[in-house]
Amino acid sequence: MISKSKRLTLAAAAAVPLVLALPPGAAEAKTPYVKPFMGWSSWSVESATREGYGTDWLNEGNVRNAADSLAGKLATAGYNHLNIDAGWNADFDWKFHTDANGIPDADRGRFPSGMSALSDYVHGKSLKMGLYAAAGLEKEVYDKNAPILGTDCHAQDIAVQPLTPTNMWGGNWKIDYSNPCAQAYIDSIAARFASWNIDFIKIDGVTKDNVEDIRAWSTAIDRSGRRMWLSASGWPVDIAAAEGLRPAANGVRIDTDIECYCETTSTWTSSIDDRWADLPKWLDKLDAPGYLADLDAMPINNNTGSGLQDGINDVERQSVMTFWSMASSPLYVGGDIWFLDDKAKAILTNPEVIAVDQAAVLPEQLRAGERQVWKKEIGDDAYLAVYNLGSTAADISVTFDELGLKGRQSLRDVVARDDLGTFKKGWTAADVPPHGSRLIKLS
Repeated sequence: MISKSKRLTLAAAAAVPLVLALPPGAAEAKTPYVKPFMGWSSWSVESATREGYGTDWLNEGNVRNAADSLAGKLATAGYNHLNIDAGWNADFDWKFHTDANGIPDADRGRFPSGMSALSDYVHGKSLKMGLYAAAGLEKEVYDKNAPILGTDCHAQDIAVQPLTPTNMWGGNWKIDYSNPCAQAYIDSIAARFASWNIDFIKIDGVTKDNVEDIRAWSTAIDRSGRRMWLSASGWPVDIAAAEGLRPAANGVRIDTDIECYCETTSTWTSSIDDRWADLPKWLDKLDAPGYLADLDAMPINNNTGSGLQDGINDVERQSVMTFWSMASSPLYVGGDIWFLDDKAKAILTNPEVIAVDQAAVLPEQLRAGERQVWKKEIGDDAYLAVYNLGSTAADISVTFDELGLKGRQSLRDVVARDDLGTFKKGWTAADVPPHGSRLIKLS
């Protein structure tokens, strides 16, 4: 039981409306979404070791340029989220900081105009903006014992005692949500983000130990009065947390970082190919459209000329787009979007492939191994995706019985946007190249 002096005060600060505390572990209904978001994320650029990139890349000028590029090149196809990842409230020595009340604030060295002005710029491009935070209580907030807005509490009152490291890197202290001031603290951050018109929040480092954090963030978002996508992120999130996160998160990272932390954005074997093995483990844990698998950023951006390169070839880029879309994963681009090449734009903006993603329907894996077969039903139509994960070209044959279909089927190559004709018993994807794919609509 907390003392009277540590309870929520009636004289709540104007910036944070007073709310009744929920029982420990409870969460209000998450904000509903019916489609996975689409956009761009900064982390692929921040993680690269190529000259000119890395964590110092994250600054106001580069983010504004990214907004210009996203708006000019991809927004008409639906890519409208510009998500700023880790470092926006850290100095160039990577020291994270918050304001007097423990609320993350923009680093003035990186963002001299502040987050509100940057958000205005991004929204002025008809885009949405997202921000990053980590699970748990920042140690800097604990050390300065920041007063929590709207309460008589301070940061040290809401930390589990003895102090217990939490999140995937143990970088923060575990929060004691039995104290209603803990929820009030998360509410204060969400309210500040809402005042900046933020549309997306990524909470990183989520383990099974952090389910309460995501529930608290879900409640805080709903109380803020602003619609914000809530992403539970990890490398990957522990599947043991899946059920606990379902009522609270809109999306959950089911795999490790796509980035190779090298001279390119990624490589096929750095972790891209892991997703074909890992998504099936999560399918029965998900609940489309409300709780979707996040496969991380897509390294489909630039393979020509200047700037950070994707690190995969055009065949592999298409397989990424196809697999992410079959999964109804959020579609967000990694890499330096300023240098987006024509082939990347063509892959990313194919409206028929995007429609497969935006249906927010989960797929079914019919065949595993090196020659994978997946099916997805959207309305009266079925979609077939085949993938050659091997090192040599291969034919991949599929019967309609295997797909649960009867009678003749009209087939359309969704990627090529080409009608293939009518087939009676099955179909063969001929000469699928290594790491290649085919996406077929049957009706």
